[in-house]
Amino acid sequence: MSDKPILYVVTSNAVKGASGQPTGFWLSELTHPMHETEAAGHRSEIAAIRAGVAPVDADSLNMDDPVNAHYWQQTDLQQRLQAAPGLGGLNGADYSAILFTGGYGTMWDFRESLDAQRLIREVYENGGIVAAVCHGPAALVDAKLSNGEYLVSGKNVAAFTNAEEEATGGAKIVPFLLETALVEHGAKHHAAPNWAENVVVDGRLITGQNPASAKGVGVALAKALG
Repeated sequence: MSDKPILYVVTSNAVKGASGQPTGFWLSELTHPMHETEAAGHRSEIAAIRAGVAPVDADSLNMDDPVNAHYWQQTDLQQRLQAAPGLGGLNGADYSAILFTGGYGTMWDFRESLDAQRLIREVYENGGIVAAVCHGPAALVDAKLSNGEYLVSGKNVAAFTNAEEEATGGAKIVPFLLETALVEHGAKHHAAPNWAENVVVDGRLITGQNPASAKGVGVALAKALG
């Protein structure tokens, strides 16, 4: 087991673009994988695209979910999110894995983050694991390896699907369709029915389709780290 922590990345964006609708990261897509990896003995660090307050989507604050309730009410998670470090000063070689959580906010700041792209490359090329869930794979779309190839090219992935985007009304709001963007850069996208759990593991790349897949991504990540 690596003694390096896992880096969990959340969005810094609190608004769904021009719609003005509030958003942020989706709580269970942070807490559920974190619960699995911490139970397996792995340390966690949290960072946001930009340093400062990491916004949580109010719609995701489900305290009937015992994992959410534990982290939100019984740990220092809220304090950590109030002063999240930004990605700029971080080095991918310091982490065993990086996991990009979802939530609609990610669609406006994950893809274009050069620091996210750099950390993905550094983690992956140092033998670490890259993971993402739901809208989190937005960070993977433009990420390239040192040889200039897209990380997702030729890789099997799962992500929030075009069908799910249509079903939520998000297709009219988001700046791009995540499934389409991944496929355009060579990914082999695997879709399950809307809202069904779907986790895809391709070597050191682990991705999940939607909130129902968050726990499974954590299970797969813990297993991959040993």
